[in-house]
Formats: sequence, C-alpha cells, structure tokens
Amino acid sequence: METEFYRNGLRFSCVRCSRCCRHEPGYVFLSMDDLKEIARFLGLDISETVDRYCREVHINGFRRLSLKEKPNFDCIFWENGGCSIYRARPIQCRTYPFWEEYLGDEETWRSLELSCPGVNKGRLYTFEEIEELKRIRREHPPIVL
Repeated sequence: METEFYRNGLRFSCVRCSRCCRHEPGYVFLSMDDLKEIARFLGLDISETVDRYCREVHINGFRRLSLKEKPNFDCIFWENGGCSIYRARPIQCRTYPFWEEYLGDEETWRSLELSCPGVNKGRLYTFEEIEELKRIRREHPPIVL
C-alpha cells in the first residue's frame, strides 16, 4: 500500500525559510475557493484580483489560473520575510508538503529534505491528519480556464 510508509505519521515544521515561495519559477494554482478568499481578504472583487495578482498558465493541455511571480520569481504575495496574505493563503500552500506527489513512497518524501529544511523535523502529523490534508486538496481542484 502506497501510504504504508507514513502509517505512523510524518514530521514537518515550517522553518519559514521561504524556499517554497521564492527564487525559483513555479506555479501556485488557485481553486475557486482560494480566489474568493484572497479577493475577500484584499477587499477586491474577483475580476480585479485576477487582473492584479493572477496569470493564465498553459500546462499539460490545460489552461489554469496561477498566482503571478515577481521578476525574481518570488511569489507576488511574498513581502518583508513572509506571506502578506498568510491567513488567506491558497490551499496548495496550506497543505504543503503533504501533497499526493510527495507521499507515494518514502524515497520521494525524503528527497524533499533537499529543498525543504522542515521535512522530517518538528511536529508529528498523524496518518489521519495527512489524509485529511490530501482530501482537502483533492476537493479544491485548480481552476481550469
């Protein structure tokens, strides 16, 4: 069973290094709930939020909505050492690193230690908590344009 390696949980603690938010190109795909929450948090309507902070991405034959990046590849919302919309951050950010693609086997999970110093450190997330984070992400799919 693919989930067997984390049956007893996995440790993770965000050390606020911002490696997942900065310096490298990437995508932060938004669900409709994410978009609504960010717009509400910023006091903007959805259309203005999309115009100011989002971009259309063509990937694997789909068009999706992603947050913009600054010219240095920082997330558009990364400011002064952290996320300026932390309380309204997207589900993709809230569930990291407990994503399906990292939880297929122990080797893949451990490889995250190279890019994320919080992996295998800190608080123990139970099997049930990890499964719940995976469920939340599945139930809030990215917007397909």
